[in-house]
Amino acid sequence: MTRIVITGASGQYGTGLTDRLVAAGRARDLILITRKPGKLADRAAQGCEVRYGDFDQPETLGPAVAGADRMLLISGTRVGARVVQHKAAIDAAAAGGVRHIAYTSFIGIDDPANPAEVRHDHIETERLIKASGMAWTMLRDAHYADAMIVMAGPGVMATRKWISNAGDGLEAMVWRDDCIASAAAVLIGEGHEGRTYDITGPELQTFAEVTAIMAEVTGVPLEYVSVDDEAQYAMFDAMGVPRRPVDDQSVNGIPWNSDDMVTFGQAIREGFLAVCSNDVEKLTGRPARSTRQMIEANAEMLRAAAG
Repeated sequence: MTRIVITGASGQYGTGLTDRLVAAGRARDLILITRKPGKLADRAAQGCEVRYGDFDQPETLGPAVAGADRMLLISGTRVGARVVQHKAAIDAAAAGGVRHIAYTSFIGIDDPANPAEVRHDHIETERLIKASGMAWTMLRDAHYADAMIVMAGPGVMATRKWISNAGDGLEAMVWRDDCIASAAAVLIGEGHEGRTYDITGPELQTFAEVTAIMAEVTGVPLEYVSVDDEAQYAMFDAMGVPRRPVDDQSVNGIPWNSDDMVTFGQAIREGFLAVCSNDVEKLTGRPARSTRQMIEANAEMLRAAAG
Protein backbone atom coordinates (compact mmCIF):
# COMPACT_ATOMS: atom_id res chain seq x y z
CA MET A 1 0.00 0.00 0.00
CA THR A 2 1.38 3.40 -1.05
CA ARG A 3 0.31 6.09 1.40
CA ILE A 4 -0.22 9.51 -0.14
CA VAL A 5 -0.14 12.75 1.84
CA ILE A 6 -1.81 15.88 0.42
CA THR A 7 -1.11 19.33 1.86
CA GLY A 8 -3.79 22.02 1.89
CA ALA A 9 -6.36 19.29 1.48
CA SER A 10 -9.37 21.48 2.33
CA GLY A 11 -8.70 23.98 -0.49
CA GLN A 12 -10.28 23.81 -3.94
CA TYR A 13 -7.45 21.83 -5.53
CA GLY A 14 -7.13 19.49 -2.55
CA THR A 15 -10.88 18.90 -2.46
CA GLY A 16 -11.04 18.02 -6.14
CA LEU A 17 -8.01 15.75 -5.89
CA THR A 18 -9.36 13.94 -2.84
CA ASP A 19 -12.70 13.42 -4.60
CA ARG A 20 -10.86 11.85 -7.53
CA LEU A 21 -8.64 9.58 -5.40
CA VAL A 22 -11.55 8.47 -3.21
CA ALA A 23 -13.49 7.60 -6.37
CA ALA A 24 -10.47 5.56 -7.47
CA GLY A 25 -10.77 3.49 -4.27
CA ARG A 26 -7.75 5.03 -2.55
CA ALA A 27 -9.45 6.64 0.47
CA ARG A 28 -7.60 4.47 3.01
CA ASP A 29 -4.26 5.39 1.45
CA LEU A 30 -4.82 9.13 1.90
CA ILE A 31 -3.41 11.38 4.62
CA LEU A 32 -5.01 14.81 4.38
CA ILE A 33 -3.23 17.75 6.00
CA THR A 34 -5.18 20.87 6.88
CA ARG A 35 -5.15 23.77 9.31
CA LYS A 36 -8.86 23.11 9.88
CA PRO A 37 -9.46 19.38 10.43
CA GLY A 38 -13.10 20.03 11.26
CA LYS A 39 -13.67 21.01 7.63
CA LEU A 40 -12.68 17.47 6.58
CA ALA A 41 -14.86 15.43 8.94
CA ASP A 42 -16.62 13.99 5.89
CA ARG A 43 -13.28 12.73 4.59
CA ALA A 44 -12.62 10.82 7.80
CA ALA A 45 -16.04 9.22 7.36
CA GLN A 46 -14.96 8.17 3.85
CA GLY A 47 -11.91 6.40 5.29
CA CYS A 48 -9.21 9.05 4.78
CA GLU A 49 -6.89 9.98 7.63
CA VAL A 50 -7.18 13.68 8.47
CA ARG A 51 -4.29 15.34 10.30
CA TYR A 52 -3.60 18.83 11.56
CA GLY A 53 -0.69 20.61 9.92
CA ASP A 54 0.20 24.26 9.42
CA PHE A 55 2.89 25.57 7.05
CA ASP A 56 3.50 28.41 9.52
CA GLN A 57 4.12 25.98 12.39
CA PRO A 58 6.84 23.61 11.10
CA GLU A 59 6.71 21.51 14.26
CA THR A 60 3.22 20.33 13.23
CA LEU A 61 4.38 18.97 9.88
CA GLY A 62 6.57 16.08 11.03
CA PRO A 63 3.70 14.23 12.73
CA ALA A 64 1.41 15.21 9.85
CA VAL A 65 3.48 13.45 7.17
CA ALA A 66 4.55 10.43 9.22
CA GLY A 67 4.09 7.14 7.38
CA ALA A 68 3.57 8.68 3.94
CA ASP A 69 5.37 7.35 0.86
CA ARG A 70 4.36 10.09 -1.58
CA MET A 71 3.41 13.72 -1.07
CA LEU A 72 1.62 16.27 -3.18
CA LEU A 73 2.75 19.71 -2.06
CA ILE A 74 -0.02 22.05 -3.18
CA SER A 75 1.47 25.53 -3.36
CA GLY A 76 0.26 27.95 -0.69
CA THR A 77 -1.85 31.02 -1.39
CA ARG A 78 0.47 33.68 0.02
CA VAL A 79 2.10 34.81 -3.23
CA GLY A 80 5.58 36.20 -2.65
CA ALA A 81 5.89 34.65 0.81
CA ARG A 82 5.48 30.93 0.16
CA VAL A 83 9.07 29.68 0.02
CA VAL A 84 9.48 29.55 3.81
CA GLN A 85 6.17 27.68 4.09
CA HIS A 86 7.07 25.23 1.35
CA LYS A 87 10.54 24.62 2.81
CA ALA A 88 8.95 23.58 6.11
CA ALA A 89 6.84 20.98 4.30
CA ILE A 90 9.74 19.74 2.15
CA ASP A 91 12.03 19.40 5.18
CA ALA A 92 9.35 17.50 7.11
CA ALA A 93 8.75 15.15 4.19
CA ALA A 94 12.45 14.42 3.68
CA ALA A 95 13.02 13.85 7.41
CA GLY A 96 9.90 11.70 7.66
CA GLY A 97 10.90 9.24 4.97
CA VAL A 98 8.65 10.39 2.15
CA ARG A 99 10.19 8.91 -0.99
CA HIS A 100 8.55 10.92 -3.76
CA ILE A 101 7.24 14.50 -3.74
CA ALA A 102 5.13 16.12 -6.45
CA TYR A 103 4.59 19.87 -6.52
CA THR A 104 1.99 22.14 -8.14
CA SER A 105 4.35 24.59 -9.82
CA PHE A 106 3.81 27.07 -12.65
CA ILE A 107 4.65 27.29 -16.35
CA GLY A 108 7.35 29.48 -17.84
CA ILE A 109 9.48 29.91 -14.73
CA ASP A 110 12.86 28.82 -16.12
CA ASP A 111 13.56 32.24 -17.66
CA PRO A 112 14.84 34.62 -14.95
CA ALA A 113 13.55 37.57 -17.02
CA ASN A 114 9.95 36.41 -16.42
CA PRO A 115 8.43 39.28 -14.38
CA ALA A 116 5.57 37.28 -12.83
CA GLU A 117 5.79 37.57 -9.07
CA VAL A 118 4.82 33.91 -8.74
CA ARG A 119 8.03 32.86 -10.52
CA HIS A 120 10.29 33.33 -7.48
CA ASP A 121 8.11 31.19 -5.19
CA HIS A 122 7.92 28.34 -7.66
CA ILE A 123 11.50 28.24 -8.94
CA GLU A 124 12.86 28.39 -5.38
CA THR A 125 10.47 25.65 -4.23
CA GLU A 126 11.51 23.45 -7.15
CA ARG A 127 15.17 24.04 -6.23
CA LEU A 128 14.55 23.02 -2.61
CA ILE A 129 12.70 19.88 -3.70
CA LYS A 130 15.49 18.84 -6.07
CA ALA A 131 18.03 19.35 -3.28
CA SER A 132 16.00 17.34 -0.75
CA GLY A 133 17.14 13.86 -1.81
CA MET A 134 13.57 12.74 -2.53
CA ALA A 135 12.38 11.67 -5.96
CA TRP A 136 10.34 14.50 -7.49
CA THR A 137 7.78 15.43 -10.13
CA MET A 138 6.97 19.03 -11.08
CA LEU A 139 3.44 19.73 -12.27
CA ARG A 140 3.75 23.15 -13.88
CA ASP A 141 0.17 24.34 -14.20
CA ALA A 142 -0.90 27.08 -16.62
CA HIS A 143 -3.29 29.89 -15.68
CA TYR A 144 -6.62 28.36 -14.60
CA ALA A 145 -9.46 28.93 -17.07
CA ASP A 146 -11.73 28.67 -14.03
CA ALA A 147 -10.13 31.77 -12.49
CA MET A 148 -10.70 33.88 -15.57
CA ILE A 149 -14.06 32.55 -16.78
CA VAL A 150 -15.89 31.50 -13.61
CA MET A 151 -14.43 33.95 -11.10
CA ALA A 152 -13.51 37.06 -13.13
CA GLY A 153 -15.98 36.39 -15.96
CA PRO A 154 -19.09 37.74 -14.19
CA GLY A 155 -17.39 41.14 -13.79
CA VAL A 156 -16.53 41.13 -17.49
CA MET A 157 -20.14 40.33 -18.37
CA ALA A 158 -21.58 42.98 -16.07
CA THR A 159 -19.36 45.75 -17.48
CA ARG A 160 -19.24 44.37 -21.05
CA LYS A 161 -15.47 44.92 -20.92
CA TRP A 162 -12.46 42.64 -20.37
CA ILE A 163 -9.78 45.04 -19.13
CA SER A 164 -6.24 43.65 -19.00
CA ASN A 165 -2.59 44.61 -19.18
CA ALA A 166 -1.82 41.31 -20.96
CA GLY A 167 -1.92 43.03 -24.37
CA ASP A 168 -1.76 40.57 -27.26
CA GLY A 169 0.18 38.00 -25.23
CA LEU A 170 -0.65 34.32 -25.62
CA GLU A 171 -1.37 31.61 -23.06
CA ALA A 172 -3.06 28.21 -22.98
CA MET A 173 -5.41 28.41 -20.02
CA VAL A 174 -6.19 25.07 -18.40
CA TRP A 175 -9.13 23.66 -16.44
CA ARG A 176 -8.24 23.22 -12.77
CA ASP A 177 -9.85 19.79 -12.98
CA ASP A 178 -7.40 18.79 -15.74
CA CYS A 179 -4.55 19.84 -13.42
CA ILE A 180 -6.10 17.72 -10.67
CA ALA A 181 -6.53 14.71 -12.98
CA SER A 182 -2.87 15.02 -14.00
CA ALA A 183 -1.75 15.14 -10.36
CA ALA A 184 -3.85 12.08 -9.53
CA ALA A 185 -2.21 10.17 -12.39
CA VAL A 186 1.24 10.98 -11.00
CA LEU A 187 0.33 10.10 -7.41
CA ILE A 188 -1.15 6.68 -8.18
CA GLY A 189 0.95 5.91 -11.28
CA GLU A 190 4.56 4.92 -11.82
CA GLY A 191 7.51 6.24 -13.78
CA HIS A 192 7.07 9.97 -13.14
CA GLU A 193 10.20 10.53 -11.06
CA GLY A 194 12.47 13.30 -12.29
CA ARG A 195 9.86 14.57 -14.76
CA THR A 196 8.58 18.12 -15.27
CA TYR A 197 5.15 18.36 -16.91
CA ASP A 198 3.60 21.49 -18.43
CA ILE A 199 -0.10 21.17 -17.59
CA THR A 200 -1.77 23.46 -20.14
CA GLY A 201 -4.88 23.84 -22.21
CA PRO A 202 -4.92 22.68 -25.85
CA GLU A 203 -4.29 26.02 -27.62
CA LEU A 204 -2.57 29.37 -27.24
CA GLN A 205 -4.96 32.34 -27.21
CA THR A 206 -4.97 36.06 -26.47
CA PHE A 207 -7.44 37.53 -23.99
CA ALA A 208 -8.99 39.39 -26.96
CA GLU A 209 -9.72 36.02 -28.59
CA VAL A 210 -11.18 34.65 -25.35
CA THR A 211 -13.34 37.77 -25.00
CA ALA A 212 -14.65 37.20 -28.53
CA ILE A 213 -15.50 33.58 -27.70
CA MET A 214 -17.36 34.70 -24.56
CA ALA A 215 -19.36 37.18 -26.65
CA GLU A 216 -20.13 34.56 -29.29
CA VAL A 217 -21.21 31.86 -26.84
CA THR A 218 -23.28 34.12 -24.56
CA GLY A 219 -24.70 36.42 -27.24
CA VAL A 220 -23.63 39.46 -25.22
CA PRO A 221 -21.45 42.08 -26.98
CA LEU A 222 -18.10 42.38 -25.17
CA GLU A 223 -15.03 44.54 -25.72
CA TYR A 224 -11.42 43.72 -24.90
CA VAL A 225 -9.68 46.79 -23.48
CA SER A 226 -5.88 46.72 -23.39
CA VAL A 227 -4.35 48.91 -20.65
CA ASP A 228 -0.87 49.54 -19.27
CA ASP A 229 0.35 48.29 -15.90
CA GLU A 230 -0.42 51.53 -14.06
CA ALA A 231 -4.01 51.56 -15.28
CA GLN A 232 -4.38 47.93 -14.23
CA TYR A 233 -3.12 48.76 -10.73
CA ALA A 234 -5.52 51.71 -10.56
CA MET A 235 -8.44 49.47 -11.50
CA PHE A 236 -7.59 46.94 -8.78
CA ASP A 237 -6.99 49.74 -6.24
CA ALA A 238 -10.46 51.10 -6.96
CA MET A 239 -11.93 47.64 -6.36
CA GLY A 240 -10.23 47.43 -2.96
CA VAL A 241 -7.86 44.66 -4.02
CA PRO A 242 -4.74 44.72 -1.79
CA ARG A 243 -1.37 45.10 -3.50
CA ARG A 244 0.18 42.41 -1.28
CA PRO A 245 -1.51 39.12 -0.29
CA VAL A 246 -3.72 39.10 2.80
CA ASP A 247 -4.63 35.72 4.30
CA ASP A 248 -8.30 34.78 3.99
CA GLN A 249 -9.21 38.05 2.25
CA SER A 250 -11.13 38.03 -0.98
CA VAL A 251 -12.62 40.82 -3.09
CA ASN A 252 -15.73 40.00 -5.15
CA GLY A 253 -15.19 36.39 -4.06
CA ILE A 254 -11.66 36.24 -5.51
CA PRO A 255 -8.63 35.82 -3.16
CA TRP A 256 -6.27 37.95 -5.23
CA ASN A 257 -3.70 40.70 -4.79
CA SER A 258 -2.70 43.21 -7.44
CA ASP A 259 1.10 42.77 -7.42
CA ASP A 260 0.45 39.16 -8.39
CA MET A 261 -2.17 39.96 -11.03
CA VAL A 262 -0.36 42.88 -12.66
CA THR A 263 2.98 41.06 -13.00
CA PHE A 264 1.02 38.07 -14.29
CA GLY A 265 -0.46 40.21 -17.06
CA GLN A 266 2.98 41.61 -17.83
CA ALA A 267 4.42 38.09 -18.12
CA ILE A 268 1.67 37.12 -20.58
CA ARG A 269 2.16 40.33 -22.60
CA GLU A 270 5.91 39.73 -22.86
CA GLY A 271 5.52 36.12 -24.03
CA PHE A 272 6.75 34.23 -20.96
CA LEU A 273 3.55 32.18 -20.54
CA ALA A 274 3.15 31.16 -24.19
CA VAL A 275 3.56 27.47 -23.31
CA CYS A 276 1.35 24.75 -24.77
CA SER A 277 1.85 21.00 -24.37
CA ASN A 278 -0.03 17.70 -24.59
CA ASP A 279 1.08 16.56 -21.11
CA VAL A 280 -2.52 16.43 -19.83
CA GLU A 281 -3.28 13.81 -22.48
CA LYS A 282 -0.03 11.95 -21.77
CA LEU A 283 -0.92 11.70 -18.08
CA THR A 284 -4.69 11.21 -18.18
CA GLY A 285 -5.28 9.53 -21.53
CA ARG A 286 -7.62 12.28 -22.76
CA PRO A 287 -7.03 15.71 -24.30
CA ALA A 288 -7.05 18.84 -22.16
CA ARG A 289 -10.34 20.74 -22.30
CA SER A 290 -10.44 24.16 -23.91
CA THR A 291 -11.30 27.63 -22.66
CA ARG A 292 -14.24 27.58 -25.09
CA GLN A 293 -15.56 24.46 -23.35
CA MET A 294 -15.23 26.25 -19.99
CA ILE A 295 -17.25 29.19 -21.37
CA GLU A 296 -19.88 26.86 -22.83
CA ALA A 297 -20.18 24.97 -19.53
CA ASN A 298 -20.80 28.26 -17.70
CA ALA A 299 -22.75 30.15 -20.36
CA GLU A 300 -25.96 30.37 -18.33
CA MET A 301 -24.14 31.82 -15.31
CA LEU A 302 -22.30 34.30 -17.53
CA ARG A 303 -25.51 35.45 -19.25
CA ALA A 304 -27.15 35.92 -15.84
CA ALA A 305 -24.19 38.07 -14.73
CA ALA A 306 -24.76 40.29 -17.77
CA GLY A 307 -28.17 41.23 -16.32
